[in-house]
Amino acid sequence: MGGYPEVRTLAQHAQNQLAEFTGLHMTPLEWLHISTLVAGSTDDIAPNQMQDMLISASRSLTDVPPIGVTLGPVLYHPEAIMLGVEPSDALDPALEAARYATKGVIGREGNTTSGPGTWVPHMTLCYSTAQQSASSLINALGHELPICEITVTKLTLVVQWGPERKWNWQPIGTASLAGTTGVAS
Repeated sequence: MGGYPEVRTLAQHAQNQLAEFTGLHMTPLEWLHISTLVAGSTDDIAPNQMQDMLISASRSLTDVPPIGVTLGPVLYHPEAIMLGVEPSDALDPALEAARYATKGVIGREGNTTSGPGTWVPHMTLCYSTAQQSASSLINALGHELPICEITVTKLTLVVQWGPERKWNWQPIGTASLAGTTGVAS
């Protein structure tokens, strides 16, 4: 998501609205994302397996056209403030491609960040680092932001080195949707 200028602008607007709150860790604009699936620990997945996962996901997405979605509404959770993805099931083909690739290559389906059996596609604006009044946050940001429509054209495999909030991420490659440029690298 960080590669979409309109998404970065929207996220920056929201983060500016929340800047007065010290108990929030803002997602860096370049790492804005919609988490699809956590495949597992990098200790358990070899580099050649990562490439095989990309190849498998690319094959699964060959006939899936680019997916139009809208970011919003604002979602509040005790651990984060996020933007929902609508329609909520639009990105299911990307999730299924990730699951299929993960299961086929490493023998397990992986996990969504929404919990077992569910997936709520979202883009996290910031993470909570302290207890604070939800009503104050809601008053500052509201429930809706300006409409942001985007077209998702790829699924990216990213390795996270170390703790989540250090943002030491390494994109490994992408699986492109039908008719879009880019090949698994």
